[in-house]
Amino acid sequence: MRQAGPPAPRPGSAGLGGLARHDVGLYLAAAGTSVVGGLLVWSATARTDGTAYLVRHLLAAAVGLVLAVAVSRLGQARVRMAAPVLYGVALLALVAVLTPVGLTVNGSRSWIPLAGGFTLQPAEFLKVGLCVVLAALLAAPADRGRTPGTREVLAAAGLVALPVGLVLLQPDLGSAAVVLAMGAVVVAVAGAPRRWLVGAALLGVVVVVAALTTPVLSDYQRDRITSFVDPSADPQGSGYQTRMVRTAIGSGGVWGQGFMAGERTQDGSVPYQLNDFVFSVAGEELGFVGATGLLLLLGFVVLRVLRVAARSDEPFGRLVAVGVAAWLAVQVVQNVGMNLGLLPVTGLPLPFVSYGGSSMVVSWLAVGLVDAAHTARRER
Repeated sequence: MRQAGPPAPRPGSAGLGGLARHDVGLYLAAAGTSVVGGLLVWSATARTDGTAYLVRHLLAAAVGLVLAVAVSRLGQARVRMAAPVLYGVALLALVAVLTPVGLTVNGSRSWIPLAGGFTLQPAEFLKVGLCVVLAALLAAPADRGRTPGTREVLAAAGLVALPVGLVLLQPDLGSAAVVLAMGAVVVAVAGAPRRWLVGAALLGVVVVVAALTTPVLSDYQRDRITSFVDPSADPQGSGYQTRMVRTAIGSGGVWGQGFMAGERTQDGSVPYQLNDFVFSVAGEELGFVGATGLLLLLGFVVLRVLRVAARSDEPFGRLVAVGVAAWLAVQVVQNVGMNLGLLPVTGLPLPFVSYGGSSMVVSWLAVGLVDAAHTARRER
């Protein structure tokens, strides 16, 4: 009698470590964007630092990629169980950065110095912790077939308000805005009653007004906002930054001045061009066509994340993906908007593109969280 052999592997589960289980398109888009970002950072810094920043940028991307795959392999269920721990660690880091351990740069105490000249920005890692803990909280009632009630909505509001308060104490208005937007979108998609959404919107307005009308912001940050309202108010200071950025982007024309050939990029006229204003390198050297291509690539990443959310059959995975999409989309809009002079300068990096280890690693961790939801669906 013929003995039954082992069951045949499912399509896509064998070969290349089960590569087909993962959202390869999302990984490729994020990797492509990271490489483009590395080239832009290299162009902005090559004249003074050679390939030093390029190497560090790509190293951060490689570390982020490894962590993203590790998070995906960890699985959605384990990520959900770890949500309170991730959130708690992020809160502790936010408290620590306000102590003498923290490092102040440009009036904002937002970094913790590490060995080898590297720094850690707790507000970036908060986005991961808050995204998963909100999804875990609001997915619980959905698992039982109901929408979030008053208790869950108030708990969610508390989970958002506490870190937002700590971030504003740094102060970091840009990160606070991203966190508020992400929290509001996740609560809305979870099915919270409309009255709570209106209340959240009003609270967000109150927070912004309070930040702008009280001493919570540093003089440096106030100058940036003043320059947005009136670019002529400080023509040699913060107004100079925004003027140079817009001039660089405008001088790129349709096709750009050529890679590593941008006049203002190569003479160092644009401050903070490797991080806050890296989009101006794309505008000047790659032109309208290249800058638009970069935005389309970033848009593809966000749409790919939304695709995972739409196809997820588990509330937790769907809410995580929605949170990540909101976070990335708001941050892209804020960064590009401040480069174009359409929004105040808040110092937010462009995901996957700007130089900054914390931002790069966290952006890739977001990819891992979304991929965990994708693979959970494929395994069902």
